Amino acid sequence: MIYVAGVADKARERIKVSGMRCAGCAARIEDALREMEGVIDAKVNFASSIAVVEYDPSAVSVKEIDDRIRSLGYDVVLEKLELMVGELHCVSCALGLERSLLMFRGIREVRVDPVGGRVRVVYNPLEVSPREIKRIIMDLGYEVREGEVLGEERPEEKELSLYRKLLFLSIMLTIPVTFFTYFWVDLPLLSREFLLFLLATPVEVVCGFPFFYGMVRGIRHGQLTMDTLVAVGTGAAYVYSTAKTFIPVLPGEVFFDAAVLLITFILMGRFLEAKARGKTSEAIRRLAELQVKTARVLRDGREVEVPIEEVKRGDLVIVRPGERVPLDGVVVEGESWVDESMITGEPMPVGKKPGDEVIGGTINRYGVLKVKVTRVGDETVLAQIMRVVEGAMTTKPRVQKIADRFAAYFVQIIIAVATFASLFWLFIVDPAQFGWTGARILFALMVGISTLVIACPCALGLATPTAVMVGLGKGAESGILIRKGEALEVAGKLTTVVFDKTGTLTIGRPEVVDFVLLDGVDISEEEVLRIAAVVEKNSNHPIGDAIVRFAESKGVMAEGDAEEFEVLPGLGVIAKLSGNRVVIGNRRIFEKEEINLDGVKGKLESLEKRARTTVVMAVNGRPVAIFGIADKIKEPAVEAINALRKMGIRVVMLTGDDRKTAEAIAKELGIEEVIAEVLPQEKSMKIRELQERGEVVAMVGDGINDAPALVQADLGIAIGSGTDIAIESGDIILIRDDLRDVINAIELSRATMRKIKQNLAWAVCYNLFFVPFAAGLFFPILHFLIRPEFAGLAMSMSSVSVVSNSLTLRRWRPPLSPSNRS
Repeated sequence: MIYVAGVADKARERIKVSGMRCAGCAARIEDALREMEGVIDAKVNFASSIAVVEYDPSAVSVKEIDDRIRSLGYDVVLEKLELMVGELHCVSCALGLERSLLMFRGIREVRVDPVGGRVRVVYNPLEVSPREIKRIIMDLGYEVREGEVLGEERPEEKELSLYRKLLFLSIMLTIPVTFFTYFWVDLPLLSREFLLFLLATPVEVVCGFPFFYGMVRGIRHGQLTMDTLVAVGTGAAYVYSTAKTFIPVLPGEVFFDAAVLLITFILMGRFLEAKARGKTSEAIRRLAELQVKTARVLRDGREVEVPIEEVKRGDLVIVRPGERVPLDGVVVEGESWVDESMITGEPMPVGKKPGDEVIGGTINRYGVLKVKVTRVGDETVLAQIMRVVEGAMTTKPRVQKIADRFAAYFVQIIIAVATFASLFWLFIVDPAQFGWTGARILFALMVGISTLVIACPCALGLATPTAVMVGLGKGAESGILIRKGEALEVAGKLTTVVFDKTGTLTIGRPEVVDFVLLDGVDISEEEVLRIAAVVEKNSNHPIGDAIVRFAESKGVMAEGDAEEFEVLPGLGVIAKLSGNRVVIGNRRIFEKEEINLDGVKGKLESLEKRARTTVVMAVNGRPVAIFGIADKIKEPAVEAINALRKMGIRVVMLTGDDRKTAEAIAKELGIEEVIAEVLPQEKSMKIRELQERGEVVAMVGDGINDAPALVQADLGIAIGSGTDIAIESGDIILIRDDLRDVINAIELSRATMRKIKQNLAWAVCYNLFFVPFAAGLFFPILHFLIRPEFAGLAMSMSSVSVVSNSLTLRRWRPPLSPSNRS
């Protein structure tokens, strides 16, 4: 038996609790819950980790009980269910479904995406099962689409097909109804009214069925939706006209044409809206289409083509030129260029060799690759991207929550306005005094019908989700994953962006950034680098590795082996190579070896002022070269910071480095404000201090040691590395390790919010103007009344215009993408 909130004075909930270490933990939770107002009793079983709570639903909510348990340092075990649901015709349906589901015990949170037909439910698995949730949804009159994979099927295809057929039938019958209304030809044994009745009835009964069904379903569950307005409006026109046909003494004329044109125009609007809504999720479908169905796996030395579900972690797969990489993995054999643009947004193919990672869904362009699978199923990058994007689609920015609250009461308000307007013109003011020549009841009826059908809660409800869906899709195409709809809103209000230094502004490892070949040296630069690389390749030290990488970048390989190799910890290395004694290290090793550095002191001090770690190399007691080592600044960093400053956003660098080093790097980057010598656990406190000064702060980091700061910031932007996107701390995840995407993410968010504001402005202005117009407010001045059929057309076009405006966001291009720079 499922308890429905509000139907009893006492409720009982079983809650799975994690994090208990002993019976004392259970007792602590019991005591804390029993102290809560509204909790009648609480019992916690440590062995089963289940709390049984009896409470008064009118005094305390289950969410408050959950929050109390969490405040004690424990967690409540909840599960998520995502479904594709049909028959969501409008935003009122979505809001009604949300409210209805939340009435059932065990359901904690519901998010309904009316555009994509997605429903996400957070529930208590001890109280309600996925099967029961599906049954509840179906009992509410909606269709649960079994067997559909989110992002794979087009849920609106069935709806489109239905509307296409109904629209065709409606047009075929509406044309003769309209013709015979205005151009009557006398027919034997058949009156004009009766012929119009015969032609209009199939339109009303068959083509109008979805609206009447939606109205009945809504009323059965205590909901008034857009279908209610349409059904009442067109039904009133049809019923009055039918009554006039069979009872000729009734005042006025039949207006079957209004009834059938109304249904035709609204069906046309629904058809165009459904078609346009389908385009808003195109980017998500394109991602889904990247999923490979089969893979060529090596089994017992032979290539076997198997379904992708049968591929296991550790399997070796063969990827030929032109084929998609089936799953994430590491290249073990072969070299090629791989097109990753569909995942990372990087326009140029990326070179791959043994040891390099490849991403499932990307295209192998040239050579044959043997790949060892490292991720399967939901672990793959592609699956994670789709999960992030689809999850974000069911979140709501604050502006949408405000619009939803208004939309929840919109239908009731319109019904009240339409009823008042009809009664006003029927009993209080006679329209004849302003030039109306027809029957008074006909005027009142037309006013009521037009007011009902011209009102458009759908435009208001679609304003945000359609723009958000297109924006999220564009972000996914560009390597920008927006995890929460709220992030779009915050990004448009940013005043400060704080960058973590190590691994974010810099590459996170020491590199040779300056190389000085000293004057008067009779050894070539190439030979100096070769000697340094041969000596350092066995040092197992980050600085030694940096020197080896620098030599390799210049085309010099560490060929040969050093003799009498010795490491002096904290100083450097000494070795012999081809009979020459080589010393590489800091100043102290040269003091120990009594090698004079006076001749290079000026060059050393110059490099050290620029925050370089200096390493000197001497051959046979004579200094020959200086290496300037630093954590190298990422190439796009300066461009990104300059772009932020042009946008009027303050830039701050946050680092644990000493102030001298931090300020030298900040100077190179063009950052004027530095917060240095900060421990990892103190970073979130520094973010809070900025927020207390009134700043809206974004924190940009790698999501590892700066995770608390990412969470504290108003907007956390986590930088991934192509294959690592499971960064839970970030509100926005950048798949590419490219700081220009910070600007792209902000610009995309601003562009999306502009569309949302345009849509909302249009929806509000439309209703504020057209509803009073339809109610006859301006009739005494203009002597003009909107007929119901044209009111229906206006309503349909208002929804279509909102969706179409959102679709223009598909033309958005990242302002700082590599392709734009070339």
